[in-house]
Amino acid sequence: MNDQMSPAAEPEFDDDLADGFFTVVDRAGKAHRLPGMNGFRLMEIMRDFGMDIAATCGGAAACGTCHVYVEPAFLARLADPNGDEEYQLDGLVNYKPNSRLSCQILWDRTQLDGLTVTLGPKEQF
Repeated sequence: MNDQMSPAAEPEFDDDLADGFFTVVDRAGKAHRLPGMNGFRLMEIMRDFGMDIAATCGGAAACGTCHVYVEPAFLARLADPNGDEEYQLDGLVNYKPNSRLSCQILWDRTQLDGLTVTLGPKEQF
């Protein structure tokens, strides 16, 4: 009998039900392919598929705990950050020009299919 625990399996989803796909690179550098879901924010999808984000404020752009780095080629496809998001981004120690809050990115297959985001480092708030 093997006493070692098997690693946790990746969450599964039905490719036929997905509205496109995006990739999340976790803090260990591992890529996770997640389904796009019409009408959902990236933060919601990532949280529901077990990505390590706190999403403390639930999507109100009030905490910065869903910070991601967006693949530069996709930045122009996103709406500009609103004032609340800009305020939170300005307070991040690990801010980069391609930083965004995933709670403020609404899935749109025509704009985001194939997107890659990388989880930002955990920060103390």
